[in-house]
Amino acid sequence: MTWTEDPRIDQYIDALPDWQQEICHQVRELVHNVDPEVEETIKRRVQPYFVLEGNICALLAAKTHVNVFLYDGAIVPDPEGIITGGHDNKTARTVAVREGESLPERPLAEMVRQIIANNRAGGWRKLKKERGLD
Repeated sequence: MTWTEDPRIDQYIDALPDWQQEICHQVRELVHNVDPEVEETIKRRVQPYFVLEGNICALLAAKTHVNVFLYDGAIVPDPEGIITGGHDNKTARTVAVREGESLPERPLAEMVRQIIANNRAGGWRKLKKERGLD
């Protein structure tokens, strides 16, 4: 099964330096390989988002790194410690990938898989409330 690419995301990625383009393409492919039903869109005027029954993740290229924002309400386990920021954030945490670093594909794919499952189960807000984590 293939996915539909949003040309606005292509435009976002194409404007980046080569090393950031590579990371963004890797994240894009990883997310779609986890679940081909994931849709791409642009939110906040320019930011690439991947959604399926709710936000899964977003990309934001900064000067020295690419941030992958994971919309998980901090309930998805991070056993390999790939989260680099937003540990206390109630909505999203980040995985920052810098030039020369490798994308932590296996643990990131597992986190994306769990976020999608949580979205299909009603979303992290509902799950946190049911688990008494609010």
